[in-house]
Amino acid sequence: MTPEQRRLRAQLAANTRWSRPMAREDQADAARAAIHRRLESEVDPLRQLPPAERERRIRSAARALSAELNLAKARKHKRAHRM
Repeated sequence: MTPEQRRLRAQLAANTRWSRPMAREDQADAARAAIHRRLESEVDPLRQLPPAERERRIRSAARALSAELNLAKARKHKRAHRM
């Protein structure tokens, strides 16, 4: 698939998602909750940590995830501008 085809497919998916009746805030809240559940499963799969420690680790994992995404974005930006 060419970069242009990927861009068009992503654009179609985004427009389709945002055209649904659920409000943007609700969709963002649902996405945040899903990420929180995923990170919770990663940091405490057996649910043995005290709640405060679990939340601290989830916040750290969320920051790490954000840093990974930012790094990937920077690398992509660098590749795009290298050509």
